Amino acid sequence: MKKFIAILTMLLTFIPMMARDNDEVDVQGIIFGHLKDSYEWHVFSTNSRDYIIDLPVILYSKVSGWHFFMSDKLEENGSYDGFHISDEGAFAGKLVETLPDGTELKPLDLSLTKVALGVIINCLLLCIIIMCTGRWYRNHKETDAAPRGFVGLIEYVVAMIVDDVIKPSIGKDYRRYAPLLLTMFFFILLSNIMGLIPIFPAGANVTGNIAVTLFLALITFFTVNIFGNREYWKEILWPDVPIFLKAPLPLLPLIELVGIFTKPFALTVRLFANITAGHCIILALTCVIFITANMGPVIGTTMTGVSLFFMIFMNCLELLVAYIQAYVFTMLSAVFIGLSRQEHDGEKKKEITNN
Repeated sequence: MKKFIAILTMLLTFIPMMARDNDEVDVQGIIFGHLKDSYEWHVFSTNSRDYIIDLPVILYSKVSGWHFFMSDKLEENGSYDGFHISDEGAFAGKLVETLPDGTELKPLDLSLTKVALGVIINCLLLCIIIMCTGRWYRNHKETDAAPRGFVGLIEYVVAMIVDDVIKPSIGKDYRRYAPLLLTMFFFILLSNIMGLIPIFPAGANVTGNIAVTLFLALITFFTVNIFGNREYWKEILWPDVPIFLKAPLPLLPLIELVGIFTKPFALTVRLFANITAGHCIILALTCVIFITANMGPVIGTTMTGVSLFFMIFMNCLELLVAYIQAYVFTMLSAVFIGLSRQEHDGEKKKEITNN
């Protein structure tokens, strides 16, 4: 305990002194630099240089064809081979091509960006975790004792999600959708946790990118509407309501059709907004240290201590949010799938009679 207090005291004294060297702190640049996608991966910086992982840029232009180069080419003079990163407008932060007449054209961008690389890393890590867990079961019999440690934790989480979320929400067909929903749950959970770790290969804001959350929501959208049964579409196109609500003006069917698209939108925004908000708060608390560093040793040291306390608290809270958001996304997806697999009253009575 004494060593911890000594280390904390050194941090409270050293961080304000180090921050005094920075006259201005670009808070907006720091926050949005983390939240936005980029064509490079900034690992860390020292007084002498920045350590950056350059990523491949792959572009296709209708005017000049295919282009392949590394992102460090853009750092030399801000542009390369007629392409540059736009600073404003609809294409802000994206590569655009400048034509001879001065107009900007958005090419087809297939580059391996920071978020794309983060998705690949998280998928590989998830595969390793699942394969290591499955290896334990291949090497043990059913009569052996239950696993402990990390494998036991994975088994507990899988059993909880299946028994408490997937099975009650979907019903008798739950085994058909369990692999998909479990994959989504663990990918979101792992991506949320990796986004809180500021050390490479973690640190990419994967689930704080709306394109990633939209793709996950579209998986649920297509699963619901492709595998929905006859009863599901009957409730949407010709619901069991008074006739004046569905003919001659199909008021209720139109509302139900709109609801088909609002469900994935809600899934997209819910996950994106919660993860983005948490990252913004943590980064803002970090910037407080550097903003108050020039206000004197008393204020600087005090605000550093306050900022560190709330940063630790927010990181612990974000760990809880990481699990809750994965749980809620999986639960809502399971509920939507279950609604698309609803049975006719006659089929339910037949099943009850057979049982």
